[in-house]
Amino acid sequence: MSLTRPKNLAAPSELAPGGLRVVPLGGLGAIGRNMTLFEHEGRLLIVDCGVLFPDVDQPGVDLILPDFSPILDRLDDIEAIVVTHGHEDHIGGIPYLLKHKNDIPLVGSQFSISLVEAKLREHRIKPTTTIVTEDDTLDLGPFGLEFLAVNHSIPDALAVAIRTSAGLALHTGDFKMDQLPLDGRITDLAGFGRLGREGVDLLLSDSTNAETPGFVTSEREIGPVIDDMFDGVQGRIIVASFASHVHRVQQIFDAAHNHGRKVAFVGRSMVRNMGIAQDLGLLRVPEGLLVSMDRAVDLPNDEVVFMSTGSQGEPMSALGRMASGDHRHITIEPDDTIILASSLVPGNETAVYGVINRLAMTGATVIHKGVAKVHVSGHAPAGELLYVLNTVKPSNVIPIHGEARHLQAHARLATQSGVEEDQVIVAENGDVIDLIDGKAELVGHVDNKLVYVDGLSVGDVVEPVLRERRVLGDGGFISATVVIDSENGKVVGGPTISAKGFSNDPRAFDEVLPLINSAMEKAARDDVLDPHRLQQIMRRTVGKWVNDTYRRRPMIVPHVLEV
Repeated sequence: MSLTRPKNLAAPSELAPGGLRVVPLGGLGAIGRNMTLFEHEGRLLIVDCGVLFPDVDQPGVDLILPDFSPILDRLDDIEAIVVTHGHEDHIGGIPYLLKHKNDIPLVGSQFSISLVEAKLREHRIKPTTTIVTEDDTLDLGPFGLEFLAVNHSIPDALAVAIRTSAGLALHTGDFKMDQLPLDGRITDLAGFGRLGREGVDLLLSDSTNAETPGFVTSEREIGPVIDDMFDGVQGRIIVASFASHVHRVQQIFDAAHNHGRKVAFVGRSMVRNMGIAQDLGLLRVPEGLLVSMDRAVDLPNDEVVFMSTGSQGEPMSALGRMASGDHRHITIEPDDTIILASSLVPGNETAVYGVINRLAMTGATVIHKGVAKVHVSGHAPAGELLYVLNTVKPSNVIPIHGEARHLQAHARLATQSGVEEDQVIVAENGDVIDLIDGKAELVGHVDNKLVYVDGLSVGDVVEPVLRERRVLGDGGFISATVVIDSENGKVVGGPTISAKGFSNDPRAFDEVLPLINSAMEKAARDDVLDPHRLQQIMRRTVGKWVNDTYRRRPMIVPHVLEV
């Protein structure tokens, strides 16, 4: 079986009349920046627009956006952005797209749209929105939309069926099939089956847990475990979770109430999101349970719970600052109990275990998913993905939302369920898939780069800049300066060397100074007077010496001054 993608795909030709074009602009090959573009009859529909959080090899980067360049000259053709749910990897990029055109309509559930609106207020953008719920239908230009309930680790998640004259596409969003969810809202398998009987021409389905066998554990099994953990604890309890996981926060509230503790939110996104959930009636708060941070820090240790952000090891999150000893209100103490009530997002393992180790070094008790049942995933494992494939019986499948291994695993499930191998497309971001006469085909590729957000800068940081930052972080910085006579090239001043992040020894570079002098004297004898060439000679001389002496590769910046 081969589910490999052709190499060196060219730009696609124009979409054939009546066809449906699908272009994933994010969400493939990594967990994040989910965004899928649909084109039909000259109009565009976007499903989700999220962010990806940077890896350790992307220093200084705050967020990574989808590449909007394929649609920037077609913003007037966009009917709407459909939001499947309110996680950052699905909504975090919306403010950056709306800065190009702020009246692109947003369509989604009440909670999802409320989270987007709160985010847009920070960017001073007032959006045009349409609130939908499961079973709603909506016509947007040539796209007929139908929304279906799906169960996920956030309330109000939706799948969307997209009807066009080219066929019916079903985008599941993120989902699982918890049969006993805390809010009673299950994934609408009956609706999926109805669409299957109608005929789903293209299924785009969540792949995150495609490698995990079996079926998801119910959220209801987590509450009693958390409640037991509260029993007998004399110190403070600090719980870190996703800032949007309303159901997990509800379980913490219930346990705190049962054990006579007050709860304080820690972290701006936690305060904002749970405030929205409470206003919408999605979070039940017992009278007097929730207190301010100022009051919480004055309570006895056995009467308080801190509900915090930072479950993914983010260094600037509330828990990250606690672990490093930099939090303004909370210093970790040996009798504290810290619960990381979340799963590890692929790619965050090193950061999370770094936080766990720093917390453990304080003597505090640290509990995480690896040692106790404090969290279940929000994504369907292989058994549930097969249920969907067998229920929907799609003609064509594009696995989405996952790293390469997840997409490949989902593709294998699709073929095992009976989908023809050549109708399963394992794509990359920027690939162009056309659905014509019931058959999906990979027809080309559009440029798709990572767009970095660094402070207020969007897109200014590019790969060469990141390479320089990695070099600086790994090897430090060396500046070498000489002054030469502009007529004969002889050294009349220096050389001098200064360094950062390399060595504290003031005599560390004494041995290289005569080597630079010798190299410059030879250049003068050879009538090499061009400053740029002299800088290259200096860089090679210093670089070879540093590599031979220290086996390091710092950034070397030579300066040649003429007098």
